[in-house]
Amino acid sequence: MHVFKSQTMNRMHGLIALGSKVLLLAVIGLTFGPSRAGAQSNPDGSLYSRFGVGELQSFSSSQMEAMGGVGPAMHSLNYINFSNPGTWSDQVLTRAAAGFTYQNITISDAAENRSRLSSGHLNAVQFSVPLLERKLGAAIGFVPYSRVSYHVEQPGSIVTPAPESDTLDYTIDFEGSGGLQQIVAGLGYRFNSNFSAGISVQGFFGIIDNGRRTSFLEAGFRQTEVSIETRLAGVSATVGSIYSVPRVFGDDDFFSVGAAFTLPTTLSGERVRTLGRGLDRDTLGTAESGSLQLPFRIESGISYYPNSSWIISAGGKYEPWSDFESDFALPGTELQDNLLSDRFRGGVGVEFLPAGTDLLAPFFARVAYRLGAYYDQSYISPDPSVRVNTVALTGGLSLPTMLSGTRIDLNLQVGQRGSTENNLVKDVFYRFSANVNIGERWFQQTKLR
Repeated sequence: MHVFKSQTMNRMHGLIALGSKVLLLAVIGLTFGPSRAGAQSNPDGSLYSRFGVGELQSFSSSQMEAMGGVGPAMHSLNYINFSNPGTWSDQVLTRAAAGFTYQNITISDAAENRSRLSSGHLNAVQFSVPLLERKLGAAIGFVPYSRVSYHVEQPGSIVTPAPESDTLDYTIDFEGSGGLQQIVAGLGYRFNSNFSAGISVQGFFGIIDNGRRTSFLEAGFRQTEVSIETRLAGVSATVGSIYSVPRVFGDDDFFSVGAAFTLPTTLSGERVRTLGRGLDRDTLGTAESGSLQLPFRIESGISYYPNSSWIISAGGKYEPWSDFESDFALPGTELQDNLLSDRFRGGVGVEFLPAGTDLLAPFFARVAYRLGAYYDQSYISPDPSVRVNTVALTGGLSLPTMLSGTRIDLNLQVGQRGSTENNLVKDVFYRFSANVNIGERWFQQTKLR
């Protein structure tokens, strides 16, 4: 009986490990395979992604995603923390991580009109290498910065001139897709047992496509579609550090405090207006050159590790979008007064790993259980006196595999964005993500005895 159980568990572990590698290869293929970056998504996201540069993404690692998005002060040997390059010095194994998110949004207004949308998108693709174990680490990754994906219908009518004076009904569809992406690379170095610091460089690129299509309900009138495509690119940098204090309340516990600062970024690009759809588009005029500036970002946090089984963490970030400047008119920035506001996001989270560092414990004792919550005061402000805020609960399970450094994370978010007051809409969303974190020992020098 015990032999049967052992064989069954070994098979389950093997299938999980095999599935994790297959999923990671699929993600890498879809990410770096032939595609037009940024502008080929369906309009199946939040209507609020229409404003500014889109809905901002906040993925640092699958561990932190399940813990309310906190991260600047979290040490980890199993995850690559992209919110703070100072933590990259912790690495022991060469790591690769990737994952997908499925999202379902129910949108409603004050008149109780409802629309339900669903979509899937990439979280990130991350790699890290310990150049000097627990001393110097390097990391590189592809991380989405913002996502534009919306579709709004606006019906209307016009009256033709006399003598006919006919009423013609029409519909205007506003659609948008694309967003900004990041390629991140950098180093983290441990100066002593308490203090680490790091620096990373971000290369931004992407396409934001905002379109308007006018359709008449009666036959004989031609549909027209105008698209405004804005291509952007630029470079920024982040510096981060983390400081740890051991044995605060006991022999096994420690506190850590972390912070990261991202420089403001000027993105240069060009804008092209076209008439028509698909391959039949006609360019309207010459391309316009210009730039826009992304604000600086500061993140900070604190974590407490009572023992090897528990992590309690809290953190926040701030971005002054009220100072946003752009040569390109974007929704929410066309008027003389900028309708974007400063962004603040705060979160808390907890992780419980019953087995701690015991790699021989039973399977469910080596599963990590995570819970968190966050509040996001968005940079989107359709009206100067109205803010669009998000409140959400997060949670997840981290499953061990036959490979000691490899885990599969299953995360869930449930939340609400906006409200139906002040002519706005309310988003009720849930997101399910599956992430693979593979760790293997590379470049190990063989010793002769």
